[in-house]
Amino acid sequence: MPVEAAMIWNEPNNKSHWDPAIDPDWSQFARMVSLAGAAIGRANPRLTRVLGGMSPIDPLWVQRMEGHGGLDEVDVVAVHGFPLDWNLWPIHAWPDKIAEIEAVTDKPVWVTEVGVGSFGAEEVQVFGVQRTAELLIDRVERTYWYSLFDLPMEWGATTRHREAEGSSYYRHFYMGLIRADGTPKPALDGYARVADRMGLMQWFHWEDPRLDDAVAWMRRLGTRKLRTGLSWSDYCRPDPFSWFDRQMEALAEFDTTVTFCFTPEHLGIEPHHTSPPRDPRAFADFCAAMVERYAPAVTLEAAAA
Repeated sequence: MPVEAAMIWNEPNNKSHWDPAIDPDWSQFARMVSLAGAAIGRANPRLTRVLGGMSPIDPLWVQRMEGHGGLDEVDVVAVHGFPLDWNLWPIHAWPDKIAEIEAVTDKPVWVTEVGVGSFGAEEVQVFGVQRTAELLIDRVERTYWYSLFDLPMEWGATTRHREAEGSSYYRHFYMGLIRADGTPKPALDGYARVADRMGLMQWFHWEDPRLDDAVAWMRRLGTRKLRTGLSWSDYCRPDPFSWFDRQMEALAEFDTTVTFCFTPEHLGIEPHHTSPPRDPRAFADFCAAMVERYAPAVTLEAAAA
């Protein structure tokens, strides 16, 4: 089964991915999610629909989404956590953070990004992989380690204030199990021991030269589940399927959760990828088109037969 789930947006309650100044009560985001979830459901009723992983983990935000109807068309609520890099809680609190969300929704909770970087010391990441596996693999249905590769410094990280964020910005470049030069870090061995039970989250940029290497590494590690993304902004490029088809074909052997996000500048209320779209139906149409192309209902029906 090449695609097993569709995720609607990424870290919406993080200012680097959705602009609360434009949508202060979250009603626009909730409507967009509802429309997108319904469109995905029509395109493939058997595909799992995931509310884009919240970061920070915030039960009050979940309740607000529910109040706006934002949970009506999703099957799973996802969370992201980086307790040794960005969050203000210890790694040992993971079970408590999961319980906080379970207390306000009856939907399953997935951890679709969890990571520990090597910014300060690679030994910290070794501990992080081991302890994360101990705390989460048997606690939730899906856990995805972020990430396989370090982000190359010259590519830049998608944040609102970039270098002005200080060390918080630079940590983005050290979250992988494999350095930007292609050499493995010590933590890779620890991940390999749980690769059949802990998935990987790896973003691929437009025409990303790391795609084939990623597939080779995941085969070698024994990774079964992958989370990645298809950008709505990239969909507006000339001939987007020249890259989308190549990416999804290369990843077809993995059980993949595909994230749909990032507003094209010309379709946003403001010209920025964090902006709510002027017409949320356009995002729903994009989600439906991606499902029809990469996770058509007939594929899942045949897999279940």
